[in-house]
Amino acid sequence: MDEKVRQKTLRMLSNGVYVLTSRSEDRYGAATVTWVSQASFKPPLIMAAVRRGSKVFECLAESRHAVLHVVGSRQQEIAKRFFYPTHAVCGTINGEAFMEGKTSAPVLPNLPAYVECEVEQIVDTHGDHAVVILRAVEAECRDRVQPLTMAETPWKYGG
Repeated sequence: MDEKVRQKTLRMLSNGVYVLTSRSEDRYGAATVTWVSQASFKPPLIMAAVRRGSKVFECLAESRHAVLHVVGSRQQEIAKRFFYPTHAVCGTINGEAFMEGKTSAPVLPNLPAYVECEVEQIVDTHGDHAVVILRAVEAECRDRVQPLTMAETPWKYGG
């Protein structure tokens, strides 16, 4: 397979931009994620590919809770803050305010919608990302906005 053709083709898959957060005791993890999809109506399941070496993966694997946040089309700067290692201090994660959700995982109030989840299953792909199956246990939509997609950004993740 031609590597450049594969990369170009896989980058054409449509992907939204989300922020995934988790907490395990006093440790926090947060990351911008793009490989996300609804997986089931009943029960309400979401699947997300999460980098195995990330702090958010460590926290959700231990706590079995996470929050998936929708990023609005005009919120690239917020999404960009979670490209970097997680830094939680004084009620903020990477400079964004957070509050504790019903599952105790961090909820980012500046993003328009979120789904609090319990980890249903972690599928080992034997790759750099694991597929995490999340069961929705709480959701809130504070503002109906157009979600940000990778196609609207200068960023490349995939291929």
